[in-house]
Amino acid sequence: MKINQFEDLKNRTNKIVIKRMKKIIIGIGLGIAVVNCFGQTKNNFSFSVKQAVEFAMQNQNDIKNAAITEELARKRVSETIGTGLPQINSSFDVKDFIEIPTQVFPAEAFGGPPGVLAAVKFGLQYQATAGFDASQLLFSSDYIIGLKGSKVYVSLSTKNVQRTKIETAATVSKAYYMVLVSTERLKLMDANIARVKKTMDDTKALMDNGFVEKIDFDRITVTYNNLIVEQEKINRLLKVGTYLLKYQMGMDVNADLSLTDKLDDVKVDIGVLAQPDKFDYSKRIEYGIMETQFKLAKIDLKRQNLAFLPFAYAYGNLSGNAFRNDFNVFDTYRPWYPTALIGATIKMPIFSGFQHGVKVQEAKLNVQQAENNMDFIKKSIDLDLASSIANLTNAASSLENQKKNIKLAEDVVNVAKKKYDQGIGSNLELVTAETALQETQTNYYNALYDAIIAKIDFDKANGNLK
Repeated sequence: MKINQFEDLKNRTNKIVIKRMKKIIIGIGLGIAVVNCFGQTKNNFSFSVKQAVEFAMQNQNDIKNAAITEELARKRVSETIGTGLPQINSSFDVKDFIEIPTQVFPAEAFGGPPGVLAAVKFGLQYQATAGFDASQLLFSSDYIIGLKGSKVYVSLSTKNVQRTKIETAATVSKAYYMVLVSTERLKLMDANIARVKKTMDDTKALMDNGFVEKIDFDRITVTYNNLIVEQEKINRLLKVGTYLLKYQMGMDVNADLSLTDKLDDVKVDIGVLAQPDKFDYSKRIEYGIMETQFKLAKIDLKRQNLAFLPFAYAYGNLSGNAFRNDFNVFDTYRPWYPTALIGATIKMPIFSGFQHGVKVQEAKLNVQQAENNMDFIKKSIDLDLASSIANLTNAASSLENQKKNIKLAEDVVNVAKKKYDQGIGSNLELVTAETALQETQTNYYNALYDAIIAKIDFDKANGNLK
């Protein structure tokens, strides 16, 4: 009976151990799977153009640095505000007079002989001073104007961040579509190579059987070799374009990146073309930056004009002095001799060697220069807008024509291939048609990319990129 109970207990124990071991093994397996999945996906990205731009906004170094500059500007505002708040300091000083200072005075003053100088040492070997001092700015035109200027400078830094983001959005979008176009060109080139390869193989078979001459085979072989060379060029262009896109996004160039947008979904619509004479310049961040710089120039002029006003601050001091023959200056049984004072200072500039007048004139010139820059940026925006409209119109027209040309070139190739297969067309006609199709396809994708870039530049010129 005891043996049976022991065997039963042993079997139950083994079952429990086995179940626990299974759980442990499953847990370890899941952990490894999770680690493997994470290792496979942490450097794998699939982005639309919108997602690529959003990624760049978080990781692009230029944007990060612009944001840091903006934060520094905010810190300077806090620093400027701090100069107008009470300034309190403490101090402690202890001196050990290894040689006590000697004072010399006429001995005659104390009943000594005339013309004789008496030397006497005054003071004790150890002296200590401890105290607090405080000051408060009462009035300063530089402080008032500087505080206002620092806040405007923050606005300028914020606009610089926006400008950097706009430039990054345009750059990333252009690089994204360049990769898309190269990818589609490569797909089309693969299809062309497969089609020409079949024609080349068929021609070789006909040549081997004496139905066509070797020159026919050579012609189609040259076309095939040219396509292979072009394919290699597109492959290299695609790799460089992908690296460029990752670089513009602030992504590790060794990360795997796949693009989810399709060229078929890209619409190059001209839409409503804005007229330069009715354009709202405030939509362009460049104009906002120049406008802010003009405000800063005017603030500086005001600061120079008010530089003749007085500068006033109040101050106070509370301190104590201890004198000892030994070093125990903190002995509470021996006295500390207190000193306390309050005061105020007013400084009024009277003459600065004509510097004030010169600085006012410089500030006026800076205002004029900033005003000229605002006028210049308006004209630049007008030119940019007009150019973007013309470029987009031309690019859209060229793209439409290339669409028609590629359809015609494909039809010509199909007809030439049928004629050649039926024995009523020449090999030269087919090779010429294939070459023309390749050129037309290249022209089409160049026109497509130009149209996309023109649309991005058009949106940027209209202030639609954010």
